[in-house]
Amino acid sequence: MIQRLQLGASVSLIALILLTLAWEAVLAPLKPGGSLLIFKVLPLLLPLFGILRGKRYTYQWSCMFILFYFTEGVVRAWADVGISAQLALAEVILTILFFTCTIFYARLTRQAPQNSVKNP
Repeated sequence: MIQRLQLGASVSLIALILLTLAWEAVLAPLKPGGSLLIFKVLPLLLPLFGILRGKRYTYQWSCMFILFYFTEGVVRAWADVGISAQLALAEVILTILFFTCTIFYARLTRQAPQNSVKNP
């Protein structure tokens, strides 16, 4: 189960990186020829190696970090039209998948608390 969650998080993060690059460079940039919004992909690279290596701490903070991209996807899916709205919906789906995988991965990999006896 843990390997599936790691695979799901890795695939969804890489897909989100590729979607963002294609969206802002070629498919539906804000301005013809591309825009500076392509740089929004850079923060997505921060958790990539930690996610690929299965580092629990990266899973913990990246599940909150991805909510910025979820919010952007929801706003653009609501406000944009055409292919941009469809790409935004794809962004929302990928962020939900990533969020779900990271939450459950962090939960399943936590260590059980030590049974300690309290001194009276």
